[in-house]
This record gives sequence, structure tokens and C-alpha cells, in this order.
Amino acid sequence: MDYFGKMIGGPNADLVILSFLCQTDCGISEFQKELRSLGEELNFTRDINSNGPWRDSHEDGQLESDGHCPSSIIGSLGDIQPQVELDWPVNPGEAEALRQVAVELKEIADQLEHSVVAQATQNLSRSLSNSPMTQWKQLLALEVEWAVRQGPYVGLEHLPQERIIVALTLTLVKGVCERAPRLLRDLFTAALQYISPAMAR
Repeated sequence: MDYFGKMIGGPNADLVILSFLCQTDCGISEFQKELRSLGEELNFTRDINSNGPWRDSHEDGQLESDGHCPSSIIGSLGDIQPQVELDWPVNPGEAEALRQVAVELKEIADQLEHSVVAQATQNLSRSLSNSPMTQWKQLLALEVEWAVRQGPYVGLEHLPQERIIVALTLTLVKGVCERAPRLLRDLFTAALQYISPAMAR
């Protein structure tokens, strides 16, 4: 099994999935909030804009030499969205391998035919809204299989089918959750259950 299979099929699969989902190009605030919340739940993220509540001993509106910022300045920053940063494992080599897998998946996802992905995302959204969560893994698998059958995808012929399946799966999860962020946790779990056993083989 190569490093890709180890990362996706191993204990850090959830971190790779979250990393892929955090590579969003759009500013969908509800989706970002759900990602941040899920990452915090999994102990994988922190808000890089602050390390907790600001405490100030001076109310003069000046930036202090120790880096603290008075509340008068903080008040004007209230509309800035928190940014999510993933907390990677301590081992730098493993962290870099996980980042590389997420980047590769994003590159594959960018090459997938947009019309096929859009249709599969729409189908999955519709199916999820009419089905119990216990069936979400199977519904996700069906849409991924449908999208794979629509190939071959130009420029991706050299890649192992497993990588295309993982990229398609995560692309569909992201597409659905950008439209309906409240589905993130359950669809994240379904994707993890679907992807991990297949990659561990």
C-alpha cells in the first residue's frame, strides 16, 4: 500500500477529509462555521485569529507592546470571520504526507468534469433529503459509482481508480455541504465509513 492508501485508510483519514473540505474557494460562512465546529469537535482545528478571549488592562485604544489589543480596537474587528487552521500531528513527516494527500485529492477534484460532478451533487442532495441517515453511506456510494462510470476523465487515466473515487466522494460531500452546511457532520461520517475500508484493502 502506498502512502496515499496509508493516509486515507489509516487512523488519520478524518484529518485528510477535513483538510480537503477546508480547501474551499468560496466564502460560504455557514459552511466555514460548520467546518470549524467539526474540526474543533475532532480536536483538529483552532481559530488562528485569536487564542481565546482578549484581556486588556488599558482602555486607551493603543496596541500594546506585548501584542494585546484593546477592546475598542477589537470591537471594530467584530465582522471579521474567524479563520480555520488545522492542527497537524506532531510528526512533521506524517503531517506533510497528510497535507500532500489532501492537495493531490484537490488537484484530482479540480480535473473532474464539472457537469458530471454537478449532476451527482444534485442527485445526492435530493436523495439525502428523502432518506434516513442510516442510508447515507449507500447513497453516497451510488452517486460516486455513477460519476465514475461517466468517465474516463481526461488527464486522470494514469491514476489508480481508488484516488478518483476518493476525490469524487469528497467533492460530492463538499458540494452538498456548501448548499446545506447542517448535513456536514453526518455526511462526513458517511464519507469516512465509505472511504476508509476501500483504501485499507
